[in-house]
Amino acid sequence: MFTGIIETLGVIQEIRKEKGNIHVTVDSSITNELKIDQSVAHNGICLTVVGIMENCYTVTAIDETIKKTNLADWQVSDQVNLERAMKLGDRLDGHIVQGHVDQIGVCVSVDNANGSWIYTFEYDEALINITIEKGSITVNGVSLTVVNSKKNQFSVAIIPYTHEHTNFHDFKVGTKVNLEFDVIGKYVSRLYSNK
Repeated sequence: MFTGIIETLGVIQEIRKEKGNIHVTVDSSITNELKIDQSVAHNGICLTVVGIMENCYTVTAIDETIKKTNLADWQVSDQVNLERAMKLGDRLDGHIVQGHVDQIGVCVSVDNANGSWIYTFEYDEALINITIEKGSITVNGVSLTVVNSKKNQFSVAIIPYTHEHTNFHDFKVGTKVNLEFDVIGKYVSRLYSNK
């Protein structure tokens, strides 16, 4: 379980394919605090640490994860948003994030808002995911508040701190992102779609 509050950025050092799996090695300032079998969210994808070497660690993604996320598009030297799993008793500064990406979204506009930024994303409405005005959404692992919610589109407002300390500063029109919709909204949506 995560909160969507990004701890740090990591830099991809190596990507290795093995059968249907992809092994990703990341250089990060939190490496010395990690353990084998620990869960870390990478751009919102919960992945398990399988190896640690000096300042780098390796995680493995299986075919199911690769199909539902933008992980197949990652390249060496890309920055990824990192968050370790939350501890019981910690403050929940973002919202409840599972690290289970629901689908990929695409950035359709980036607007400078005089000191902040408005990013708009489109997603496939056929997958029965929804957003609501002032509801929660996770974009590449970042807990955000939805503005301008539409049937297959929503926007988020990004403050300068988030812009600088996450990989949002790399987004442009056409960038694919990982979306995890609000867990409560997912249950409500599924309940009504089964009627």
